[in-house]
This record gives sequence, structure tokens and C-alpha cells, in this order.
Amino acid sequence: MRRRGAGIHRWMAAAFAVALSFPFYWMAVTSFKRNSDLYDLRNNPLLFNQKPTLEHWRFLFAETLYPRWVANTVLVGLAVVAITLVLSVPAAWGLARRTGRWGERAGIGIFLVYLVPPTLLFIPLSRVVAELGLQDSLWALVLVYPTFTVPFATWLLMGFFKSIPRDLEDAALVDGLTPFQAFLRVVVPISISGLVTVSIFAFTLVLQEFVYALTFLSSASRQTVGVGVPIFLVRGDVYYWGELMAACLFASVPVAIVYNLFLDRLIQGFTVGAVK
Repeated sequence: MRRRGAGIHRWMAAAFAVALSFPFYWMAVTSFKRNSDLYDLRNNPLLFNQKPTLEHWRFLFAETLYPRWVANTVLVGLAVVAITLVLSVPAAWGLARRTGRWGERAGIGIFLVYLVPPTLLFIPLSRVVAELGLQDSLWALVLVYPTFTVPFATWLLMGFFKSIPRDLEDAALVDGLTPFQAFLRVVVPISISGLVTVSIFAFTLVLQEFVYALTFLSSASRQTVGVGVPIFLVRGDVYYWGELMAACLFASVPVAIVYNLFLDRLIQGFTVGAVK
């Protein structure tokens, strides 16, 4: 029975692996297909019916601003991750340690802010961006994105900090550290799982966000991947499928690799933060 159960689990794992990897396979095949192969309905869409080509990749990197969009996305993502950590980590620690029941209620209230739909916020936020003179600037996204990454990160980290015994901080205080020093030297190193989870969440959100980037950015050279790719590679009813798939594959593979490298920490961060 155990062998049979183990065999079933292996088959289920293999089925899930095939299902989850299929989008990457589809993007890879499409990005290397010739247009004559891609648009011929008689051909098998899952295989190369003609010799592969690099033309779609050449067009993407040489004829569009895709490298600039990737650089813009990385710049905004790193800035948003830094701001999110700087604001949410001490806020979550303070609410988890210093305010008792009111801290828990405040944490729920902060999380509810994250649930407000972006379609209700981009109009007033566009007025704020205009008043600050940040129209068509990447700094507009750096200003706006933390408004919904910080609430979620604070709520998640609150649960994570509550799972850390107070005795560790008390022992650090007895050793002569201040509360803030105890937080930096004791709590933060133990909370790496939560910090990694928050960082990946914030960066992924920047990578896929569309509404705010479309509203605040107009110049082609200042677009992010999430906006530049669908705007400039979809022209009316003409879809540049090869270039679209190449752009999606190039942007998604590094994220998938990072998720797999830190999968255990992500699961720990989300489960501990959600349960505690």
C-alpha cells in the first residue's frame, strides 16, 4: 500500500510539473518559430515544423525598447522593495510587540487597505502625482506602488513576528542591547523567510502591474514591461506572437527561478504570517 501510495504521489507530481511547465514550453516554441510556421493552421503548434529562427528575439531587442523596459522595471522593483521593507518591517514589529490587541486590530485595518481595488485609487493618486510634478516619471510608480505593498507586507510580517518568542528579545535586553538593537540583531535574522516573501511579492507586483503604469507613464522609453509589451507589440488586431512570447519568456523565467530557489521560505513566510 505504501509503495502504491508513493507511486500515485509521483505520478501526481509529474502531472503537476508537466502542467505548470507547459506555458514556458509554449512560449519557448512560439518565440523560435518562423511566422510561416506559426500561422499555418495545418502545422502542429507544439512542434517545430520548420527550422527555428531567432528573428523574433532580434526584433524584440533591436527594434523595440524592450531592454529599456526591463531596466525600468528592475529599477522600480528594487526601489519599491527597499521602501516596502524599510516601512513595513518596523511597523509590523511595533504593532506585533507594543500594542497588544489594538495592534492586531490595526494590522487587520492596514490589510483592508490592500484590498481596495486599484481602479478606485488611480484617479485620486493621479492628482497627487500631478501636484508633485511626477507625470511621465518612474518616480511616480516608486511613490504609488508602496501604497499597496506596505499594507500587505505589514500584515504578513506581523504574524511572522508574533511567532518569534519574546524570550529571545528579553535575553538580548538583559545582555545590554536596546529594544531596537535587539530587533536588528535578533529578530531580523530569524525573520529571513518573511522578508524574502515580502521582497518577492513586491517585485512580482511591479513586474505585472498595468493600471498605474499605464496611467502615469506616457513616453515609450519610460514604460515598464507590464505596459510596454502589450502596447507596442499589439497593434490593433495584429499580434506579434513571436515577440510577445519571447518578451514574456525573458521576463518570467528569472522570476520562476527565484520562486523555486526560495520556495520553502515562501511557504514558511505565508503560512506563518497567515496563521499566527
